[in-house]
Amino acid sequence: MHYQLSFTFIAPLLSLLLFFLIFSSSQAQRPPSPGYNPSSKFGSITFDQGFRNLWGSKHQSLNQDSLTIWLDSNSGSGFKSLHPFRSGYFSTAVKLQPGYTAGVITSFYLSNNEDHPGNHDEIDIEFLGTTPDKPYTLQTNVYIRGSGDGNIIGREMKFHLWFDPTQDFHNYAILWDPSEIIFFVDDVPIRRYRRKSDATFPVRPMWVYGSIWDASSWATEDGKYKADYKYQPFVGKYKDFKLAGCKSDGPTSCRSPSVTPSGSTGLTSQQSSSLAWVQTNYLVYDYCHDPKRDHTQTPEC
Repeated sequence: MHYQLSFTFIAPLLSLLLFFLIFSSSQAQRPPSPGYNPSSKFGSITFDQGFRNLWGSKHQSLNQDSLTIWLDSNSGSGFKSLHPFRSGYFSTAVKLQPGYTAGVITSFYLSNNEDHPGNHDEIDIEFLGTTPDKPYTLQTNVYIRGSGDGNIIGREMKFHLWFDPTQDFHNYAILWDPSEIIFFVDDVPIRRYRRKSDATFPVRPMWVYGSIWDASSWATEDGKYKADYKYQPFVGKYKDFKLAGCKSDGPTSCRSPSVTPSGSTGLTSQQSSSLAWVQTNYLVYDYCHDPKRDHTQTPEC
């Protein structure tokens, strides 16, 4: 009886301790607070207010404020902003599909490929599909003139995330201003790409896109795992769209929005610290540190 009472008393304490250890461990893996949430500065728009279907209209469904697009053996789907921009803050909340998604790309990006085919600029957030035993990879990329077939000069940085992107919506954003490009995840800056010359920075107007498509040849572990359509459809969900920028036909006085509380360009020291923490703990590929790359083609490295 004595031991029964003791165990009854101790068991809840052990459970509480285990919960505390697990919670503390998960907290330790979260980035330090950037101290400011730029997404709160910009109002959301509905899909219809800012975008239109580009392709795969039968693989796209709009339910209130949430857009669902999907890929199956017949088609994927994509959407495009109503206007091109020459700078701005662009974001959306995305929820990814769990399970086997190898070979599938779910994306949110800026591009002028339709205006300059074979010689375009692009700023990418791409989720590289994966196998169930491995986490999603978020790939950021910057293309500058001349990234057509046979002359692809990507500037990829790849990250794992500190959460499961299939469990809920998370906010992903791109700030593109005349001096730099900053990528954000839930208001935490993860990458900063500075302008050093016109040759290494996109300066022509771009549209905002989202898409889901089959990139089996390279998306998952350099093409090792392909899209398997026995798991179809592959689904991407988007909501909470924000397009806060200077339209290409807008007044020349328009200035790109700031992502700091003071309204200045760049990042605060606290934002810079959270960026450094993410790159220390979750960066899994940096093109500048790839010995296989020809760095004469990427002088910013």
